[in-house]
Amino acid sequence: MSFEKFVFWVFALILVFAAFRVITVRNPVHAALHLVLAFFTSAGLWMLMEAEFLAITLVLVYVGAVMVLFLFVVMMLDINVSPLKEGFISYLPVGATVAGLIIFEMAMLVGDRYFGLDKVAAPIARPADYSNTRELGSVLYTQYVYPFEIAAVILLVAIIAAIALTMRRREGTKHQDPAKQVLVKRNDRLKIIKMDAEKGE
Repeated sequence: MSFEKFVFWVFALILVFAAFRVITVRNPVHAALHLVLAFFTSAGLWMLMEAEFLAITLVLVYVGAVMVLFLFVVMMLDINVSPLKEGFISYLPVGATVAGLIIFEMAMLVGDRYFGLDKVAAPIARPADYSNTRELGSVLYTQYVYPFEIAAVILLVAIIAAIALTMRRREGTKHQDPAKQVLVKRNDRLKIIKMDAEKGE
């Protein structure tokens, strides 16, 4: 077994273990930390496939931003998970059925029939000055420029809709007008009073 395959199997086993612990651990903070471990090992697998841009994006965006937000929300809310797991047994047959279907579908797709070195060639070794980011940007902004722009417009519409739903007026809420705040003068907020100094006894 080559060193590259050994590293792949190590990362793959760690990834499967971390993903399994995410759904089985009782503490939500521990589940989020195991998800961070899963993201890191996934980034390592991307590096083995010579997809450096996707690997660093996974670490920076998901580990550096999304998971920090998850941990912040979980620790701030202090959720009591005991009531949430009271009806776990009643949903076990449905969950087991869905899990079985997913495993069956993956077994139909992931196998020697479609995957393997004889079906998919190993990544070509690139020189030291090769830039995965430059190649990805070249393909993204030339061959897939229209789908990329459409996806950007859809995300923009989703952001505007979220802001519109959040910023709707509610009864009893206080708000400030920035235009009036800018026009405020010093004499409107500050009053200088002159008085004689007092001496103590």
